[in-house]
Amino acid sequence: MKTVHYNVSGMVYPESKTKLKNALDKIEGVQEIAVDIARGTVEVEFNTPADAKKIEQCITNTGYSIQ
Repeated sequence: MKTVHYNVSGMVYPESKTKLKNALDKIEGVQEIAVDIARGTVEVEFNTPADAKKIEQCITNTGYSIQ
């Protein structure tokens, strides 16, 4: 299993956590998602066929910016 960690801006409201988790959960291969709004971080554990590029695209397509 691989893990990626991102600093994400734009997560201000508690709904941001749910919105992001729901979006990332749709990627096949994603196992665990940890969203920390206070620190502005997202950590994702995944297996193939998921990859870091798909996860990054999902985060930006959901309306957040990776720093």
